[in-house]
Amino acid sequence: MKKMLAAVPAAVAANAAIAGTLAEPIVEPEIVVETSSSSSSAAIIVPLLFLAAVGVAIWLAP
Repeated sequence: MKKMLAAVPAAVAANAAIAGTLAEPIVEPEIVVETSSSSSSAAIIVPLLFLAAVGVAIWLAP
């Protein structure tokens, strides 16, 4: 009886030690946020329009 009582904790410990599965773990994909810069010259349009408007205003001024 004493041998059986000593074997119970060993069996419980061994059962917990091999409790894993062979299934693939579920891994969430890593989210990468990348900011892209455009190579267009959109930032130069507003100053050019301002200079054109100033030029026209000066040219049409009496």
